[in-house]
Amino acid sequence: MGYGIKILIEGDYALFSRPEMKVERVSYDVPTPSALAGLLSSIYWHPGVRYLIDRIHVLEPIRFVNIRRNEVSEKLLLSAVKKQMDGSKGDVGIYTKECISQRASLLLKDVRYGVEAHFELTDEKDAGTTPEKCYNILLRRLRKGQHFTQPCLGCREFSARVTLAEQIPQSPLAGDVDLGYMLYDLQYKKNAAGKSLDSAEPRFYRPHMVDGVIDVAKYAEDVLC
Repeated sequence: MGYGIKILIEGDYALFSRPEMKVERVSYDVPTPSALAGLLSSIYWHPGVRYLIDRIHVLEPIRFVNIRRNEVSEKLLLSAVKKQMDGSKGDVGIYTKECISQRASLLLKDVRYGVEAHFELTDEKDAGTTPEKCYNILLRRLRKGQHFTQPCLGCREFSARVTLAEQIPQSPLAGDVDLGYMLYDLQYKKNAAGKSLDSAEPRFYRPHMVDGVIDVAKYAEDVLC
């Protein structure tokens, strides 16, 4: 196991979308490991660092709220952007007045989590990268409140407040809750040269929340592709 770290995460709203819901956004009851790994990457990102979530502590009761949001029904095409970069003419913009749509979202409200995680170095690290160096950079950025991109809780519009923790408070929740099948992460395929491709396979796991704590590491070997 690599260097461990404990953080506290708070936010007014969170949305960890269930992939089985196609149009309307419906959140899982708790964060997914991939969402929390992405949050850590927004604080300190390095191509040779891989974050692994060990435990998730749910420190507030799970509350949902239903809202409606304006979204666009189109995506910016990568092929159109590449053509414009190559000098071809054309408009690659998206005009919200022409493709706006209103969708319902089931969000989590007033969330607070404690997260225990660690990181490992991958084959993409450079010669000067060491675990000690990466650990100290991550600690410094957490203490100063620095980040590369705004940490968020599932969606960009739901920002998160992240602080370093010496100890994580005890959760007020009690009992054993089966959370059902949840997204664990996305496994990106690699080519013969070892570089990651754009295509990815989702991996799922079925965790239990015991007294407000999800022992993610315990389920790592049972992740389903």
